[in-house]
Amino acid sequence: MEEELISKKDLLEKTGISYGQLYRWKRKNLIPEDWFIRKSTYTGQETFFSKSRILERIERIQMMKENLSLDELAEMFSPGGGKLVAKEEVIKRGIASEYVVNFYIEQTNNHENAFPFDTVLEIFILEKLLHSGEINIEESKMVIQLLQDYFGKAFQTKDTQLWLIRKFGISSCFLAKKTEELQFEKDTKVVSTVDFMTCSEELKIKFL
Repeated sequence: MEEELISKKDLLEKTGISYGQLYRWKRKNLIPEDWFIRKSTYTGQETFFSKSRILERIERIQMMKENLSLDELAEMFSPGGGKLVAKEEVIKRGIASEYVVNFYIEQTNNHENAFPFDTVLEIFILEKLLHSGEINIEESKMVIQLLQDYFGKAFQTKDTQLWLIRKFGISSCFLAKKTEELQFEKDTKVVSTVDFMTCSEELKIKFL
């Protein structure tokens, strides 16, 4: 499960962006500092990136920069947000169905009329998992409990993912960093992997 890397030189050639653009986006935090991986090669020190992650990020920046300023894009790609979102708005904007919102409220005993961004993101993740049919109701309760216990801390850590696995009908879920190499027991099925930052970006687009 080791990530495929792409060199800076190959990245610039493949995407058609300039050296200046890449580092301007870095200064604006559109591309996080820790995505720039320095490695020793036979020609000296070179910079590499996780190939799938950097290509996805650059594609998204190029797609959105015609309508948003770099500062607005930086906000889009940053975690969290201070805005409270009403329950009715969560449903109206298609973030989650009324059933999922009410199910989340029931499980967390959170009866507020408006939610902070992190809570809306939890609901959005739950909606994606249930809507896809990847998890059942009992597994969704387990996911909610995990997010309630650790999500706030995990979300402040870049590149965190939620994993749900199943073996012989028994499910488990956990949080891990994307850079970690994970090994599973034989016959373990990876049911779903959810990337927090990707979901955060998708969610913020719904408020534009």
